Amino acid sequence: MASSRRDLAVRAAVDQGLLSSAEPVVALLDTAGIRTSAAALTSAFAAVTDAPVLHAFAVKATPLVPVLRLLHEAGLGVEVASPGELALARAAGVPPAETVLDSPAKTPAELRQALALGIAVNADNLQELARLDALVASAPTASPLGIRVNPQVGAGSIGALSTATATSKFGVALRDEGARKAVVQAYLERPWLTRLHTHTGSQGVPLALMAEGVGEAYALAEEINRTVGRQQIDTLDIGGGLPVNFHSDEETPTYAEYARLLADTVPGLFDGRYGLVTEFGRSLLAKHGTVLARVEYTKTSGGRPIAVTHAGVQLATRTVYAPDAWPLRVLAYDSEGRPRTGETTVQDVAGPACFAGDLLATGRELPLLHQGDVVAVPDTGAYYFAHHYAYNSLPRPGIHGFTVTENGGGDGGEGGDGVVAFTTVRKPQTLAEIVAESGGAHANALVG
Repeated sequence: MASSRRDLAVRAAVDQGLLSSAEPVVALLDTAGIRTSAAALTSAFAAVTDAPVLHAFAVKATPLVPVLRLLHEAGLGVEVASPGELALARAAGVPPAETVLDSPAKTPAELRQALALGIAVNADNLQELARLDALVASAPTASPLGIRVNPQVGAGSIGALSTATATSKFGVALRDEGARKAVVQAYLERPWLTRLHTHTGSQGVPLALMAEGVGEAYALAEEINRTVGRQQIDTLDIGGGLPVNFHSDEETPTYAEYARLLADTVPGLFDGRYGLVTEFGRSLLAKHGTVLARVEYTKTSGGRPIAVTHAGVQLATRTVYAPDAWPLRVLAYDSEGRPRTGETTVQDVAGPACFAGDLLATGRELPLLHQGDVVAVPDTGAYYFAHHYAYNSLPRPGIHGFTVTENGGGDGGEGGDGVVAFTTVRKPQTLAEIVAESGGAHANALVG
């Protein structure tokens, strides 16, 4: 079980000195868990269609080269949204044919590079499409090209992450006056447009709304192909956005549930006429990351215990600033990395930053934490390793992958005697690197 592997990894991180007074915060990635999620995704869609499916991991969720390499070895491609993300994908060895470029603000240089490499591109708007016109006319390309549309089907519970609202910044808004007609005409005039893309899902978006958005894109593809008189659109990119359960170790909803829902509500999607692209991110990695932090001090304020740790806004930016939308669990371990049990106490778990709101958890029922204890913050494998926030010039922590095997050679994770092996995914940021990023080489720039 993932929770058993996590407990073993916490203890091993303390025993092996990964977490120490010198490195009071580290991040862990469960390699077996990542592989399991990748297999669950590919098998879920294989169960409902024989059509080719490219599962393109959304690099923004966990932009780490070793993660991209691991997912590529598991049969996944990548979805990138910037030159930086494309550079990471290329460093991981992901081929152009398994790479999709999405972004609402692609520059001419980005588009030119993508077309030269043969990377699939989804144009976000009609002005971008005009840029593609010029590039396609100037040089041949192997890139599959399409348009992103916004089906405008509504918002989920987190407005900032809802991509298919009436006023979303992404894609061509299909229900705006004249927009649908303009999209159909764009395909009529451009036989090289062979894909259609939409993305409705994200955290807080229910599966039914995600399926509705996919259904709208499918209906538009059918309309375009009928109008053209042939199957010009041969691939539908249905995005990703499967939400994650942050309240327990249970992995819900599942890819199988979503695939079955799509098969029931948009059956033509899986009848073999369309190739498919998915762009899942958070749901592949969230459950397989854990942040560990030492409790540096404990105190009380207003009678409430407070544990001051080294994990706060620099890692859990969304949780600190929007705790209701992004709650995280906090697990208590003693100074040797063993789970704390027994009577619970309402307490706050604070981060190291110098503002009052830097709290991982407020009024949380936990076994009373002590100085030198360890807190573990699970479900942080997606975005929490990507959104480093340099408040107080706090360094980026090291990230380590781990595997667990039993002493007898099994796959580990169930017993208490598993052997944990760590590998470095990203080294911790040094003080010298912080100085360099903060203009250290130009100290006299404003006074000389």
